Amino acid sequence: MHKIIVLYNPPKDANHFRSYYEGTHLPLAAKLPGLLASRHSFTLHGPAGHSPYFCIWEGEFADEAAAIRAMTSDIGQRVAADGANYADGGMTLIHFTAVAGAA
Repeated sequence: MHKIIVLYNPPKDANHFRSYYEGTHLPLAAKLPGLLASRHSFTLHGPAGHSPYFCIWEGEFADEAAAIRAMTSDIGQRVAADGANYADGGMTLIHFTAVAGAA
């Protein structure tokens, strides 16, 4: 399983971000080829209670190759470019292959 995480910094206009993100951006991201699951949250907490991030998105793909194909596809390029329409506070993208650990 390969995951892509996007951490969004606080935007200038939180209401615009939420409205655009849920109404326009997430439906576009849902079209990423090979996307197995997607989740997001506006309720983030850090070690001291406060998080420096406003929003998080997590997408799951079968493997790293599938994630790369998705992000380099036409839809993936549109998803990446769309960030300028709502994420004016900036964002951090992380991707990794998830490894199951011992319980």
